[in-house]
Order: sequence, then structure tokens, then C-alpha cells
Amino acid sequence: MSLTSDRNLILSVNAGSSSLKISVFQPIKGFSDQPSSSSPSPDEPVRLLLTASIENISAPPAQFSFKATSSDVSTESRKDEKCDDIKDHETAFQHFLDFLQQYTTFDKSHIARVCHRVVHGGDYPGPVRISTESYHHIESLSDLAPLHNANSLMVIKICIDILPESESIAFFDSMFHSTMPDYVSTYAIDPEVARPKGLRKYGFHGLSYSYILRTVARHLDKPLDQTSLIVMHLGSGASMCAIKDGKSLDTSMGLTPLDGLPGATRSGHVDPSLIFHYTSDASRISRSATEAMHISLAEEILNKQSGWASLTGTTNFGTIVERAPTSPPHALAFNIFVDRILHFLGAYFVKLGGAAHIDALVFAGGIGERSAPLRKAVVDRCKCLGFGIDDSLNEGAGKADGTVVMIGESGEGGSLLKTLVCKTDEQLEMARLCVLGYDDIQ
Repeated sequence: MSLTSDRNLILSVNAGSSSLKISVFQPIKGFSDQPSSSSPSPDEPVRLLLTASIENISAPPAQFSFKATSSDVSTESRKDEKCDDIKDHETAFQHFLDFLQQYTTFDKSHIARVCHRVVHGGDYPGPVRISTESYHHIESLSDLAPLHNANSLMVIKICIDILPESESIAFFDSMFHSTMPDYVSTYAIDPEVARPKGLRKYGFHGLSYSYILRTVARHLDKPLDQTSLIVMHLGSGASMCAIKDGKSLDTSMGLTPLDGLPGATRSGHVDPSLIFHYTSDASRISRSATEAMHISLAEEILNKQSGWASLTGTTNFGTIVERAPTSPPHALAFNIFVDRILHFLGAYFVKLGGAAHIDALVFAGGIGERSAPLRKAVVDRCKCLGFGIDDSLNEGAGKADGTVVMIGESGEGGSLLKTLVCKTDEQLEMARLCVLGYDDIQ
């Protein structure tokens, strides 16, 4: 769908299990992705007009927050406004559209495209326009990601019903990792069974890694295809990625987001046989399963009843950092997280060819961006690899201006290693891809 003067808004939608986050963008006229000194251009092809979030959808009353980031939007911000009319994702999205029409200069007739973040895209190497065929294909992947794709599909269906004149496009967290070589993505199991079932490593957080790669390359003043990074997306869901010459070489998550690093409620990598010793009912359907979300008790335990919440009783990593000095359970959770990060960091350092072939170590995600103690603990443990950290820069990173902040630099000549913090933005990455790569979308 072409963008016109009266229909040019782009919505970026991120549906969580009990939340809905929406950003509204507008394309920038005259943007060039190859600017010159005589014809400068903004860093991004879109500008952010407003953001909205709805939390606690499954535990009412839901809370609605809204923030205008442009003077074109004539309304005041809202913070955690309780909404009794929101019962599910459908009523949450309708509440947003009603608010848009009532309190801003926009309404739903201005929306041209809706970008949906979908965690698991299977073999899709790029975004796809939502059609009957693509919708059912994404639906078929729900067996691989029952906890993650169901809510996205629900919101996609809602958008098709409520915004029939707008185009819905799915952007997959797995698509960035389509460049992984087969010896990385293949599991050592019978290929005659694995291939038809799609049982291989896919990797996730790809929209974040795509944004980080592009933003860090610009910060380093290097072409994308000459940029190699070790990136950590650390939040309640956490993963790492080795990027070689602008392409994903390896990542810590696997067939599903469960593999790799532990998270707030995820176990991360464990011996596959552990769950059968943990419970004799591993294959039984979980009580929290729904018609749209079929999950086993094993998936429920490892995804929702594990992680540092199971060790400490809290999902808040800031609380873990605060209590670690005096509380053994909190110290253990902190040290487990650092240990697992180091496990992948060391492996990726070798895979990328060592210090001479790595441009930077990058922290991102809610924890990566905010937790100075975690960043210091990780970097101090890998100084033997040549990474360094400046304590004052590290402590001040959260208040520093800019999307990319340097907190350490070490080495000499061609082996200069930087340690960076990058404020990732998956919503912006979808909007950017929607504008610049629109003609290539299937």
C-alpha cells in the first residue's frame, strides 16, 4: 500500500502475553539512505510521533500509558491510567484506536501500515505481508513457539478486522539469523525426522540485533559488511549473538527462545533429560494451555516457573543486584547469569577469530542498558580477551546522551576493542524496514 499525504502513519505493534506496546511513526520526506556531505539526511527514515503501552491485560484492571513525542500530537501524556474496559488484546487495541481518534490529531483512517513483531518466523528470511496463506503458515509455527506467537496472531487478526484498509506486515525475530551456516543451525539428530518438522536452531531477538548492528556500525563509521560484534540482548528474556561481517554467525537461543541464557522465568540451557526427572508429567498438557496456545507441562515449567524468579522469588534483576551482597540466593542468581554470559562470550570470541577480528562488545536490552554492576562483572571477567571497562563511563552510561555509549576501550592499532552500550529499539527497526525495504517484502 502506497503512503499518501492523508494516509501515511506506520504502527509498530509488539504483543506480549499480558501487554501491548504500540509506536506510531511517520515517514520523513526526502530521506536518503546514502546521504552526502552536500545533501545530509536524518539517521532514520521515520520520525516517532507517539508511544502507547497497555499492561496487565490478563490481570485487570489494565493500565494504559501514552506519550507524545512530536508537537504534531495535541494531547497530554498518560501514565498507568486504569482501564476497566480492557479485557483482552482486542479491547486493548480498540482502546488505543479510540484514544488516538479522541485525543490526538490522528485517527485510524491515517494508518497505512501495521508492523507486527512475531517471535518465530520459521524459514521466512524476511518480513511478509499478511495474507490468508502467510497467516496460516505463521499459525502452523505456533507448535514451535506456543508461548510467543499466539498473542501476535491474535493482534494480527484484530488489525485485519478493525483496520481492513491498512496493510499488516509480520516482522520476525528469527529472520536476522537466516545467515547462520548449517553446521551452526543443525542439531545432531536424524535429519529425516528433523527436516519435515523444522527442528533446528532459529535464534531470536533478531529485530534488536538488526537495529544494534546498524546503529553501532554507524557509530564506528564502518560499513555493515565490515562490522563484527559480540552482542548481548539482556532483559527478562536474554540472548547473545556473534555477528561476523554484518551477518549472524551464531546465537544462543535455539529452536525456541528457551535455549541459551537463563531469564526472569526461563531456565535457559539445561540437560534435555532434566525435565523428565523434575516431573513425571512432563508431556501432559499444562493447565494454562488455551485453544490458541497448546503447551505441555514441561514447557510451562521451563519457560514460566524457572529462571532467577525460581531462585530468588523476584523477576526484577535490579532487586537481585541490590540484594546480592547480603543474600546468598540473590548472589547465586547474579553469578549464574554472569557465568552463562561468559560461556557464550568466550565461544563467540573464538568463532569470530579473536580480538583482531572483533570491533566491539555490546550490551543492550533492559538489563544490559541499565545494570552497571552486571556490565562490570562481565567485562572484568573477560579482560584476558582484551576487553576493558572505564568505571566512571560505565556508571554514567544510563544518563549519557546518544543511542550508543562507549564504556571501555583497550588494545592497540588494528586490535582496538570497544565496549559499548546500545539503546535498542525494535519498534523503530520494524518501521524503518517497512519504509526502506517495502518493495522487497513478500
